[in-house]
Amino acid sequence: MQHLLFLSHRIPYPPNKGDKIRSYHLLKHLAQRYHVHLGTFIDDPDDWQHLDTVKKLCSETCILPLHPFSSKLRSLKGLIKNQALTLDYYQNHEMQEWANKVIKQHHIGKIMIFSSAMAQYAMDKNQEQRVIDFVDIDSDKWQQYAEKKHWPMSWLYNRESRLLLAFERKVAQEFDASLFVSQAEADLFKQLAPESKHKTGFFNNGVDIDYFSPDREYPNPYAANETAIVFTGAMDYWPNIDAVQWFAREIMPGIITKHPAAHFYIVGSRPSSQVQALASLPGVTVTGSVPDIRPWLAHAFVAVAPLRIARGIQNKVLEAMSMAKPVIVSIQALEGIDAVPENELILAHDALQFISAVTAQIEKKNDRMGQLARHKIISRYGWDSNLACVDTLLDTPITLKETT
Repeated sequence: MQHLLFLSHRIPYPPNKGDKIRSYHLLKHLAQRYHVHLGTFIDDPDDWQHLDTVKKLCSETCILPLHPFSSKLRSLKGLIKNQALTLDYYQNHEMQEWANKVIKQHHIGKIMIFSSAMAQYAMDKNQEQRVIDFVDIDSDKWQQYAEKKHWPMSWLYNRESRLLLAFERKVAQEFDASLFVSQAEADLFKQLAPESKHKTGFFNNGVDIDYFSPDREYPNPYAANETAIVFTGAMDYWPNIDAVQWFAREIMPGIITKHPAAHFYIVGSRPSSQVQALASLPGVTVTGSVPDIRPWLAHAFVAVAPLRIARGIQNKVLEAMSMAKPVIVSIQALEGIDAVPENELILAHDALQFISAVTAQIEKKNDRMGQLARHKIISRYGWDSNLACVDTLLDTPITLKETT
């Protein structure tokens, strides 16, 4: 087998949040075809316990700690250098030295990058093939943040968006192929970086349909006679924080008025102080980290994804659909998901529509919608088929005109 360098901004295990789900399945797929040399960071102390699991998939690893506070301070150098703060946040001399050594020692001709921040370690290289999975357009995410914040953060986020987009465009020009999480995300990048549109494509996220299966028994985590509405996700992530604040404060009161037994459960790790404060509201529970989210999905009346800021595909939606659960989504949460509104899920555009959709689901549970959702996941979102394009790109330098 050939050797391949794989660089990821966060250790690709455990697959318990969006980017780590995608990077884990990508690593597992690559390990079947290559001797993988993995360079990555750990920013969550809980992840150190998973080193052995990751190392079993790799021939060699460089796994370094990344401390969020000190990294934020270090990133401020970008203000002086007039570059995106993201690059200094993830810049590490030891990682660069290791990557250079591995490339030289093993004559590596293929490099796979996961996340724009890690491309800095593979610039100006003359490998046979370099492919980047941007996943999302990070620069556009910063632009969305800027629109929600006041000065000076709005100025800082606008600056980050502008400078990071310039870097993303440079990477796309230099690399052999750029991939994104959805057709919509790839199409947007083609507009932002038209000079690289001929080598810009995508592969959809997948779902472990055997793991996220409704066809097994799960213990019920909810109280008796409770009508559970569930949101799942990493609760230190700003788009998720914004989503549950909006739902808890502006949507739940209208639902409780009609259905007093309705209860909103926010299920996810590392809830921020803003999220924890929501637990003081009537009909709201914040669980924090749970060992298994499947029982919370299986026994909920409905899953919701009321995101107002989003990029790429929402794994929380795919997982709930895989569990045959009716899901009510905002237009932002629907982006990139091949599902038919009012057939395989429900689309709500504002607070009143969310109230109406949730109460309608409580009053007449639509099991058929859940079944159709599960069928869509089985037919459309398998990991192996979605990852096939990565194999092709690493094997043969080609353009991606078929995705235009």
